[in-house]
Amino acid sequence: MYVTPDQSWQAAYATTKANFGLNDDAIGVFAIQLRFNLDDIKTIAAEAITGGGNDRKCDVLHIDKEMGVAVIAQCYVARTRKPAAKANKAADLNTAVSWLLSADLATLDAALRGRAQELRDAIKSGDIRQIHCWYVHNLPTSENVRKELETVETTVRIALSSYSGGSQINVFAKEVGADEIESLYTKAERTIIVTDTFVVQVPDVIEHKEAGWSSISTFVPGIWLAKLYGQYETDLFSANLRGYLGSRSSDKNINNGIKNTANNEPENFLVYNNGITSLVLDYEYGKKTSKGRKLTITGVSIVNGAQTTGSIASAEGVVSDDLLVGVRFVKAASDDLIEKIVKFNNSQNKLEAADFRSNDSIQERLRSEFSAIPDAEYEGGRRGGASDAIKRSKYTLPSYTVGQSLTAFHGDPVLAYDKKSEIWIDDNNYGRIFTDRTNARHIVFCFSILEAINSRRLKLLEKQKTDSSSLTKLEVTTLEFLNRKGSQFLLIYVVAQCLETILSKPIPNKFDVRFKENRSPFKLAAEWEPILDILLPLSGQLDDAFTKGRVTTEGVKKTVPNFTGVFASIANLQEATFKAFAAKVEIA
Repeated sequence: MYVTPDQSWQAAYATTKANFGLNDDAIGVFAIQLRFNLDDIKTIAAEAITGGGNDRKCDVLHIDKEMGVAVIAQCYVARTRKPAAKANKAADLNTAVSWLLSADLATLDAALRGRAQELRDAIKSGDIRQIHCWYVHNLPTSENVRKELETVETTVRIALSSYSGGSQINVFAKEVGADEIESLYTKAERTIIVTDTFVVQVPDVIEHKEAGWSSISTFVPGIWLAKLYGQYETDLFSANLRGYLGSRSSDKNINNGIKNTANNEPENFLVYNNGITSLVLDYEYGKKTSKGRKLTITGVSIVNGAQTTGSIASAEGVVSDDLLVGVRFVKAASDDLIEKIVKFNNSQNKLEAADFRSNDSIQERLRSEFSAIPDAEYEGGRRGGASDAIKRSKYTLPSYTVGQSLTAFHGDPVLAYDKKSEIWIDDNNYGRIFTDRTNARHIVFCFSILEAINSRRLKLLEKQKTDSSSLTKLEVTTLEFLNRKGSQFLLIYVVAQCLETILSKPIPNKFDVRFKENRSPFKLAAEWEPILDILLPLSGQLDDAFTKGRVTTEGVKKTVPNFTGVFASIANLQEATFKAFAAKVEIA
């Protein structure tokens, strides 16, 4: 790969690519991870990379309904220095979006058909608010590519006009070259992304100073916060562990309550709301006058109050001049102190959605247990992001992915695939998988299944990209199955349902299952290969678990019981394989 001088992202990208055995399309996944602050690049890659074969010029398709974002990417990695990337690759992106959004689905290969169907369904249901069409490469940007991407953007807008509500979707066609990736990487590494200087009139300030920090407390107009959010959106919450979660029309939902107060009782907002805490690079305030003080701040990152800020900004109509918000601006001297400010400001707020659980006693216990497992590092409930993913060891088990693995194994592959945030936000979902009986060795057992499945798909994708004719009929069928959305979590659930047959013994409580050897899940993944070799040729029995290419609850209920029956019927034929695997597993 050609390395652009004086840019720091290439080393992180090369390490990521090597750690997870990814091909050159990983540059697209890497850029997506940085831009949208995502957590587990291997799982993202296993879902988003479309591979070779007849992929209709679509290298990567990432759909995140929780975030309301879809990314369609064409990727290119130059081996030698060039003045610009090939413009014809940008033109290929136009082909990709046309096939994905407008073509007769029956004309698409099975692998791409399911992905196109999911994208279209998400658009129709209103789950997609932004579509990003990217040409991602490691070279300088160019005018020729920009012109090609203008055509891409036009094509997408025309295609969306045939969808109900499609005209409301924002479309961004962009060349993501080396400089842009460098910018994304720098932002991911930096706690405070928004570094501009702002001036706001406030009634007065109260300042307090200590050796490592200083802060001022004051009140700011809600309309000022709304304008900040309108300009910077989620960059405003770069140090926050959550960002704005969005609101639902429920009296129990705090964001909806904030919006109601902003609309109906703006003069009382100050006493109803706890206010916000924001990190700043610097602040300075002027002399007190009859109008108050002029406050100048440089840099801003809201660490507590993302929901307040987002709700005010999304309230109906113009924000009232009467709406004031209590705010504390904090300037800290060290990264360690900043980390603690973020941690404690979030963990102590119990009124907001509980997606930050690192202080949960179960997570504290699990982190302690993982310290005894070699080559395994568990984040313990803290939702990470692009910066964490870059810095972390390749042996890290990301919180989101652990939650998905456990949720699928213990009965709900659709929730695991479709609503990974809800696993941590919703107390009922969280409580079903993180119990007093959940232990690190069991998490290793479940996570290693997903690791084996993702590795299998990525290997087949690479083989297909290198030479699609080299795939056997079974490999083609397997890849078609693994290309279906949610298939990896369906397989984890199927394994759990077939586990008594595999082990040839009853399992009173599945939380007690684990490998006998205390090893890393990344190494134990290899133990699942013989089981996958038996399961995947039978995957046709699970076809009805999918509707329009994606796993559904109704489909799972209809197909999995029949599958377990078929699987049990071949137990005698696989006795040696099952016996060898069972010898490595115990019920604690």
